[in-house]
Amino acid sequence: SGAVVAGSVLSAAPAVGMTLVGPVSRLAAMWSGVPGGRARGALGLDGMEWSQLSTAPVILLVVAGLTGAAYRWWTWCVRTAGAVVSPGAAWRGAAGASGLLLGWAGLLVLPVALDAPYPVAVVVQSVLVAALLAVAVRAVRRGADPVACAALVCAVVGAVSAGALSLAVEPATYGVFGALMVLFAAAAVGTRADAARVTRLIQAVPACAAVVCAMVLAGALGASLELATYRAAPLMLVVPTVTVLLGARLRGGPSALPVELTGAVAGAVAVAMAVPDAPFLALVLALCGVLAAGTAVRAERRPAAGYLAVVLFVLATWVRLSASDVSAPEAYTLPVTVPALVVGVLRRRRDPAASSWTAYGAGLAATLVPSLLAAWVDPSWVRPLLLGAAALVITLAGARLRLQALLLLGGAVLAMDALHELAPYVIQVVGALPRWLPPALAGLLLLVVGATYEQRLRDARRLKDALGRMR
Repeated sequence: SGAVVAGSVLSAAPAVGMTLVGPVSRLAAMWSGVPGGRARGALGLDGMEWSQLSTAPVILLVVAGLTGAAYRWWTWCVRTAGAVVSPGAAWRGAAGASGLLLGWAGLLVLPVALDAPYPVAVVVQSVLVAALLAVAVRAVRRGADPVACAALVCAVVGAVSAGALSLAVEPATYGVFGALMVLFAAAAVGTRADAARVTRLIQAVPACAAVVCAMVLAGALGASLELATYRAAPLMLVVPTVTVLLGARLRGGPSALPVELTGAVAGAVAVAMAVPDAPFLALVLALCGVLAAGTAVRAERRPAAGYLAVVLFVLATWVRLSASDVSAPEAYTLPVTVPALVVGVLRRRRDPAASSWTAYGAGLAATLVPSLLAAWVDPSWVRPLLLGAAALVITLAGARLRLQALLLLGGAVLAMDALHELAPYVIQVVGALPRWLPPALAGLLLLVVGATYEQRLRDARRLKDALGRMR
């Protein structure tokens, strides 16, 4: 009996797959309308022969009814089947999850099998998502984790399918994603968190899904306003702004960190959207730095968000200088570097255990990196010489004072500056040598390193330990 039922379900699987994957095939034709105004046209299946798959919803719904009945009257089923098999409690959860999955699949395929109008198909898929989220919330409160997980997975997959289906028409896009955002947010609020890991996951997933829907709405708004991609980037930043505020409100909750991380993804998307235009990129980086600094106000987020804010602000400065065609970045970065280093010195006096990266890293990088980039394209020898001398002094100071940030930053800039200045002469020397000599020298070097491998390994470990002991 089980084999016959499984075979019937497998025969209906292609219909479910085409219903789920069909909208993805038309993503390139976003807001181009629905051919024929029917469900199959929206899925790109209007030219296919559907008669052989028309029984799919009947099969799926019948099997779903059987497994759902087994889940509902489980005690009677166990007593009846006890003479043959003794199913455990886990089997009931599997029966409930299977019935839920098959019922959802049957109702999902039904509008396509009937070739219903496009609005009916969109409404049916959206209503199914709402029903599944309600089942998930109710199952969590009753402690039925298998059913709750199955309902949540089906809701997420159904939401992706409904969202992709709605992209054929502009009003449908706003309606579906707006409804999905509200539904997922309500599901996240409706689930009660406890110590169970599964329950925490069930609460975090809808919250993240709501943020993703908000990201789609922000992108759709930019497209509706016919804005260039980089001009729509500030609209996308509304999403991480809201998630930062929500993270402060949900402090300590199981969904706080996932929501903030999803909002950070929206910020990364905004940065990627602004890449084609340097001034807008600098603006977006600065705004992201403000959001990261606002997050760093909270003690539990300070270590990660604080460093991120510094990096974003420094990047925004560099991009702005590049966009303005500044040929002497030192004139703009030194007034920032000097006060930053003074603040770092005061910080180290008050807290000698503070990391040198925290005290001096941002201030040094604000000038050294833009100056290094300018030196690589500067035909004059003055800037490379001054930069190399400054990097040498910083490196020696880091080695003398045992400060990791000064040693590594100064050494890296000094090495890159020297490489740029010596590269032409090295190329000339290599070109004048016989062709067999460089491979021979490389082989000799490998032989020496291999012969003293253990000693080199010990030296590398001592260097690592020495760097680790630095502040």
